[in-house]
Amino acid sequence: MDAVAAGGAEARGDHELARTYLERARELVPMLAAASDAIEAGREVTAEIVAALTERGIFRMLLPRSIGGAELDPLTYTEVLYTLAQGDGSTAWCLGQNSGCSMTAPYLSPEMAREIFGGPRGILAWGPELPGAGKCIATDGGYRVTGRWGFATGSRHASWLGAHCPVFERDGAPRLGANGRQITRTMLVPKSEATIIDNWHVLGLRGTGSDSYELNDHFVPEARTAIRDNDLERRETGPLYQFTSGMIYAMSFSHVSLGIARGAYDAFIEIARDKVPRGSSQTLRDNNVIQSQVGQCEARLKSARAYLRGVIAEMWQEAKTQGAISPAHHPQLRLASTWAIHQARDVVATVYHAAGATAIFENNPLERRMRDIHAGTQQGQGRPVHFETVGQTLLGLPPRGRMFR
Repeated sequence: MDAVAAGGAEARGDHELARTYLERARELVPMLAAASDAIEAGREVTAEIVAALTERGIFRMLLPRSIGGAELDPLTYTEVLYTLAQGDGSTAWCLGQNSGCSMTAPYLSPEMAREIFGGPRGILAWGPELPGAGKCIATDGGYRVTGRWGFATGSRHASWLGAHCPVFERDGAPRLGANGRQITRTMLVPKSEATIIDNWHVLGLRGTGSDSYELNDHFVPEARTAIRDNDLERRETGPLYQFTSGMIYAMSFSHVSLGIARGAYDAFIEIARDKVPRGSSQTLRDNNVIQSQVGQCEARLKSARAYLRGVIAEMWQEAKTQGAISPAHHPQLRLASTWAIHQARDVVATVYHAAGATAIFENNPLERRMRDIHAGTQQGQGRPVHFETVGQTLLGLPPRGRMFR
């Protein structure tokens, strides 16, 4: 087979894979909707849903094909999240986090990547890198790790946990990189070796089971550690792995937010067809104000999604053709993802208030989505300060904050 024919076959294979995963996502939506009450009540994705996701390879979307992963393109991957979020926000949020964590695989040896991610429940979870959360001290063959980490979304169905740790030498001196900053390595440990702290008692996204966990002077071998997004340690050369984990999180959680909002919007359309507000003789959909709000919400959702996916498409094309993503795209992804999260929040708030008093009850399809979208907006990807950082860049100023971590 010549190179042109091979390239065409590969493209057809990628197209078929993308179609398969999108079909799987659509198939799962009614299952997620039916399980959403149990997911919320148990504060974790149910065992039945985890099994369904596992059987369909949903946890393996971003893993390298060299270890049995799908290595999906980012547009297909995020469309899966967007679709699933319409069924249950917590489940889709977990998948965004677990998938972002799986982007560690390209930075491990093939043997270690298979050990961690190769099994049917090769699922990794961790919390964000927080100042003072923990540290590791270099020792023979690895590191001794002590600390406490939180917000470990998806950790209840994970089999491995990660801990981001600043590295210290045996004498207590910080280990510095070539840029003069202290090196942070990610430690990977079996979940059974960590102390789990059940403290996920929150308003929204309750089903994510984002518990805290502790390690105390725990030994982690060198082979189970990595510096994320470090080109010197990256072993996979595919275009997907030109995206940093921070970029993956930005595009993941913005699509989950848009999916939650689309689910709320669609639910409101159904409510508006039948509900007659007290004191009125007409249904909600006959109200001129409601009609205007629905039109604006549709525009917000579609325009935010189009902007976001347009930026991702440009980055994907650049990664495929140039083998790298230019820094010029970084502020655009940050802006598009943050904007999408905020537009999603505003759409949910609009339809929630438009639905009236019935929206406050737990059996109303808008009630949970209202809580979920506001919990999601509090997460780091939705911080309003991102607008300031991007604005500094657009004005030709050096950004005061890092665009992606």
